[in-house]
Order: sequence, then structure tokens, then C-alpha cells
Amino acid sequence: MSITAEKKQELINEYAVKEGDTGSPEVQCAILSSRISTLTEHFKDHKKDNHSRRGLIKMVNQRRKLLDYLKGKDAARYKTLIGRLGLRK
Repeated sequence: MSITAEKKQELINEYAVKEGDTGSPEVQCAILSSRISTLTEHFKDHKKDNHSRRGLIKMVNQRRKLLDYLKGKDAARYKTLIGRLGLRK
């Protein structure tokens, strides 16, 4: 249910703010969004998997905290990231 190392590296390269960046909020939110979408697909087949659902809720909350942090620090980066990830309409 996790993402592959290749997919993770692609996300890091795509969302990195600078060279060698792996810890910025943009990269962390992109990785979490990928994992969340993978788990969401998993729940379409396994509706009663409540143990994994707890992990999904934790990931969604972690992404929300990172987005709130980024919104407070730099609203322009926040809006750009929301658009790139396709989280809001």
C-alpha cells in the first residue's frame, strides 16, 4: 500500500524547492497525497479495513498540518501547491 522508491523519487524531483530538497512542505505534502490516493483506492475493495483507515486519517491530518504551516509562512507557495496537487476547487 506504500509507494515505490521510484515514484517517491519522482515526486521529490518534481516538487523540490531546491536541489537535494526532501523535507520541504511541498515535497512532504506531495508524498502524503500520493500515499492517501493509494489508500483511498484500497478502501474501494476493502471497506472493513479499519486498521488501515486509521493510518489514512493520520496521513490526512499530517498533510493538513503541513498545509496550514505553509499557508501561515508563505500564502503564495500554499496556493501554488494546492493548485499543483489538485486539492481544492
